[in-house]
Amino acid sequence: MAQIAAEAPWYRRWLPLVGVGLIVLYCLVPFYWMVVSAFRRPSDQFDNSIIPKRWSIENFTDVFQPGTGFGRALLNSLIVAGTVTILTLIVGMVAAYTLARLDFKFKNLVLAIIITTSMFPGISLVIPLKKLFSDIEWINTYQAMIVPSLSFALPLAVWNLTAFFRQMPRELEQAAMVDGCTPAQAFRKVIIPLAAPGVFTTAIITFIAAWNEFLIAVSMVNRKDISTANVLIASFTGTSGRDQPFGSQMAAGVVVTIPLVIAVLIFQRRIVAGLTAGGVK
Repeated sequence: MAQIAAEAPWYRRWLPLVGVGLIVLYCLVPFYWMVVSAFRRPSDQFDNSIIPKRWSIENFTDVFQPGTGFGRALLNSLIVAGTVTILTLIVGMVAAYTLARLDFKFKNLVLAIIITTSMFPGISLVIPLKKLFSDIEWINTYQAMIVPSLSFALPLAVWNLTAFFRQMPRELEQAAMVDGCTPAQAFRKVIIPLAAPGVFTTAIITFIAAWNEFLIAVSMVNRKDISTANVLIASFTGTSGRDQPFGSQMAAGVVVTIPLVIAVLIFQRRIVAGLTAGGVK
């Protein structure tokens, strides 16, 4: 086999690598341009050189000026994304474990309905949600952003965790109950710790989706002190309120993106393990 592989044409060995390289380049070029633009001087913001002629952090200092409210917006994003992630894990783990372990009629139909709800276009739900939240006085509140994001995050979480729980042997709970645990204790003390890779992966994916959410946040909130970072970036006008916000928006985009990039790089092995574990016996 080694000899056959060695005798393969050169393009068969290099073509996959070239394809991967092109995909990586395609994904990284916009991020690189955002970073480079963020470090340009405001006077050079329309310069198209690949590397800034002079590096500057003026855009970053402008973003964090007291009048911009960007620090508060970051805190709002953290509150919304963190709450959505915690609620998604709590509800999703219980629902997924129920679907994975209990046998009842129409279980497959329930799973199909759950995954179908995640396919609804978000823009089609904005008007009815805004009408509903206006009637119950939820506009300009955190729950107006958390509840819709939760409804979008739960289907994927339930589907992912159901596949993960299914591949875990039932003997684990049975052994725990023989030792005196109730079904709830067996789930809490045995199953959840063993399901940590899948739960962790679901948490990371949910947090990233909630952190990047824009449509619901911009539709339900029009107050600056409640807005998330993504909404504030889109409406950012700089420190004077009249200057061109291009450089400041790029700097704010870097600040919002860097934590996610670092988290994915640090936990990439856990994420991959969690995504693949549900399909391996």
